[in-house]
Amino acid sequence: MFVIELTYKSDLKEIDAHMTAHVKFLKKYYAAGTFLVSGRKIPRDGGIILAVGKSKQEIEALIKEDPFHAHGLADFRVIEFRASQRADDMPKRIAE
Repeated sequence: MFVIELTYKSDLKEIDAHMTAHVKFLKKYYAAGTFLVSGRKIPRDGGIILAVGKSKQEIEALIKEDPFHAHGLADFRVIEFRASQRADDMPKRIAE
């Protein structure tokens, strides 16, 4: 599993101008089964994506498709970890 951390390098006006394209990118990888959960950091200086994949290189390659990456709007950090435990009711917990 992977945590993808985005840190914005541009002001929010520039980020928001590319948000529709960024959401399209996210939806593509949700549909592919790669992304599990995502959202804005608080304070809003970036975002977090929880993903699954075969390798860190695979995740780093798909990040290049993100409009925030393509336009140099954010730095990306990929953290790989081995998920060894999970809550059985995770969907319920996330929805709250």
